[in-house]
Amino acid sequence: MKLCLAPLADFTDAPFRRLCSEGGADLCYTEMVSAAGLFYGSGPTRRMMDTMPGEGPVVCQIFGSDEREIAFAAREVEKLADRFVGLNLNAGCPMPRIMRTGAGAKLVEDPEKVHRLLKAMVENTSLPVTLKTRLGPHRSEPKIMELIDAAERAGAKGLVVHARSTGQKHGGPLNLELLAEAVRHAKVPVVGNGSVKTDADLKAMAATGVAGVMIGRAALANPGIFAELKGETSALTGLAPEQLAERHLGHVLEFRRLQVAWHPGECIPDEDAVAAAKMRTHLFRYFSGRPGSTKLRGRLCEMHTLSDVRAVLSSALDFMHL
Repeated sequence: MKLCLAPLADFTDAPFRRLCSEGGADLCYTEMVSAAGLFYGSGPTRRMMDTMPGEGPVVCQIFGSDEREIAFAAREVEKLADRFVGLNLNAGCPMPRIMRTGAGAKLVEDPEKVHRLLKAMVENTSLPVTLKTRLGPHRSEPKIMELIDAAERAGAKGLVVHARSTGQKHGGPLNLELLAEAVRHAKVPVVGNGSVKTDADLKAMAATGVAGVMIGRAALANPGIFAELKGETSALTGLAPEQLAERHLGHVLEFRRLQVAWHPGECIPDEDAVAAAKMRTHLFRYFSGRPGSTKLRGRLCEMHTLSDVRAVLSSALDFMHL
């Protein structure tokens, strides 16, 4: 069974996807790429579709609620089709700032709109189009069968289903029974998503009959979880947290150098800004739960340069023994 890295805003950029590929992920998704951002020519939005050597297969995920913008975004992704193995529509993100625009999980309420958006994507790309969605707006209001029908009529080749309602966000019990019904109902492959952290979680979701399982937040602290759950070793097996962080930092710096070369004249943040911002996002998760991690958190807030990041990493072992 394939294990996939979920699309996570501010996390699943190319360096982290590469790390997860090294950690056994069979497939990775980009962060959510704004169709409106592409439509209006945003450079930072376009750069979110950059990939780097060493990544495994990647699916580009877009979000939006306007058919014209979605169609334009699909055409833009089509120009980069050699980078991706698929194009995915996000209809599952419960973040208020996304839902206020009518995108993300707001689309769960309107299967016919989902149909129109997916159809616009299918008509404007040669890549296989898929949908990521939820079971319904609320636990008492399932919409998943209608969403599956809408996606299939539009020509979608598969679905990723988070086994919760929009109202549950990322907490509360999974409805694996309804997920299993959805798998039986669908004529296309369904990938399951939702709080898979352990072997028991994986087996429970696999028992629904899904074609694959998507892992998100558990990978943030442990990018090697994919190989671990498959009972395999990977390039990350046995790495201490500081070694994992060093490897990640190397990917971050390499990716920034590549982007400078790929986008001449564009405003790419310098090494100090990139290293501090990206590693501040990830470092505490790598060391979380270990002795001294609270003191380390304080140091992360003081990181502003590449030298600061390296200083924190070089002293990490000392922190772990405080």
